[in-house]
Amino acid sequence: MTIEEIKKRLQEIVDALEDENSDVDTEALEEESRSLTKQLKELQKMEERKKIASKINEGVVEARQITDGELNQEVNKTYETRKKDLIEHRSITVSSSSLLTPTHQSKEINDTFTPVSRLFENADVEDLEGGESYQEAYVKSYSKGGQTDEGADYTSAEPEFGYADVDKVKITAYAEITKEAEKLPAQKYVEKVENAMRIAVVKKMIEQMLNGTGTKSFKGIFKNTTEITGNDDVVISEINNTTLDDIVFNYGGPEETEEDAALILSKEDLKAFSKVRSTDGKKVYTIDTKAKTIDTIPYIISSECHSVSANDTTAGTYNCMAYGSLKNYKVAVFSDLEVEKSTDYQFKKGMTCYRAEVMAGGNVVKYNGFVRVKKVVAEVKDNQGDN
Repeated sequence: MTIEEIKKRLQEIVDALEDENSDVDTEALEEESRSLTKQLKELQKMEERKKIASKINEGVVEARQITDGELNQEVNKTYETRKKDLIEHRSITVSSSSLLTPTHQSKEINDTFTPVSRLFENADVEDLEGGESYQEAYVKSYSKGGQTDEGADYTSAEPEFGYADVDKVKITAYAEITKEAEKLPAQKYVEKVENAMRIAVVKKMIEQMLNGTGTKSFKGIFKNTTEITGNDDVVISEINNTTLDDIVFNYGGPEETEEDAALILSKEDLKAFSKVRSTDGKKVYTIDTKAKTIDTIPYIISSECHSVSANDTTAGTYNCMAYGSLKNYKVAVFSDLEVEKSTDYQFKKGMTCYRAEVMAGGNVVKYNGFVRVKKVVAEVKDNQGDN
């Protein structure tokens, strides 16, 4: 039956039930009415779905009518506007989200090797545009309950809290490119400038994420003495067959091992892990450079880490390696990246100068959120006896 036929039959049932002189089977009509009503709802739902599908299809067809050329024209209009702003010495604004993901590189400009560590993109980056500072609470410890005699005071079991402060710091970058670069098509030209500024700013942020002192800078993992007590830090003189276990099992609380963690280290120390051999000459560690793991433990390379295996790394140096969940480090971005242009300083050489700035801050936001590795001098055994 169609929707109209069902409606017509339902009306007939209503008329029959309302007719006092009609001799009808009331129960049979009620049962038929329930069945028809159910069918009506199902048919109406089907009709509604068809209408929605039709509208979606109309939208898809309409979208397909926009050619790639028209889309490219819209993209190029944006780049043309931004290129014009740069040429006319107006500042351009790059959203803070673009600090996380680099813009596409022009195929005609061969880039260098990966210029920025993956540390920044894996941290907890939050856009707090317009803010001056940021504070995040964390739990330092939980207490244990106790057995109490009747009438005695309850055992105190208050949790202990702390607060990580993230203060605003001005991060700047400066670059010079040739005058000829301005003759590039708008898209390539703007991408080149923006990407150069982004790389410079993020590299400075990574340096401070690890080594910032907290005084007019980020509070770095290696220099942090408030959120990281250092009681679980690992002290080694070389990378050997137990180093990774010592680091991994020193991290986290006494009740569980932590899975969501990565090892931050220098490329030289990664090489040292790969060179460790057992007594029978076999490799101790399996390093997967594609998956970025050492024995399934994720790693991130940063040139800001000193190397335990390097001879020029002095004993007592903390900034060698760190292990922990990268989400335990908060980067607060308080402003967009602003880029300005000048042709005055290097006018004689035909160079165009750019400067960029962004307001940001960073700190560890979990108590003992990282374990650090400190280098010490290897013990030398005295075989000559006492003199």
